[in-house]
Amino acid sequence: MKRNVIPERCGTAFRLPQNAVLTVIDPRGGQVADLLAYSADDICEVLSSGRTLDYAETVSLSTGHRLYSNRSRVMLTIVEDMVGRHDFLLTPCSVDTFRHFYPDLEPHRGCFGNFVEALAPFGIEPDDIPVAFNCFMNVPIDPSGKLHVLPPVSKAGDHIRFRAEMDLIIGLTACSAPASNGGTFKPIHYEICGP
Repeated sequence: MKRNVIPERCGTAFRLPQNAVLTVIDPRGGQVADLLAYSADDICEVLSSGRTLDYAETVSLSTGHRLYSNRSRVMLTIVEDMVGRHDFLLTPCSVDTFRHFYPDLEPHRGCFGNFVEALAPFGIEPDDIPVAFNCFMNVPIDPSGKLHVLPPVSKAGDHIRFRAEMDLIIGLTACSAPASNGGTFKPIHYEICGP
């Protein structure tokens, strides 16, 4: 099985056929990977944080949970998860994110900009980019409801594995936001098996 590499602060997009298994790997530990999914038959059908969290009745998604589209159809099933801590609340980082949270840093196009470039060949426009499933992102919620972005708990070689429940277009990035990655930037690896 070929291991593909997404360099630090970069992104990619590719087709994932129904029943194929996508493994997203944190090769060095402590690195977030933003993941998007679109129906390959109709790109207006897209991964939905709201539908998924509603049906799962939890924000703690892990092995056995299903990720739904905006049309309430299952797009991906999490079939294996070595980390158990991911985020499906926060939007992909962007130039605007950097201006808001990191005014002393040079703005970076972030995961949003990387998605825009990678998904353009599939006809997907910037306004078609929703909240991503943020693999390995550590966002605890305190009793007051405040969100905290902490370093990922993933260790070197940890992975999460998804099965495609329909033919998909996948967007995947190595996140660019300093807080999300403990202040460092590292690559993300991925593998595709079958069907």
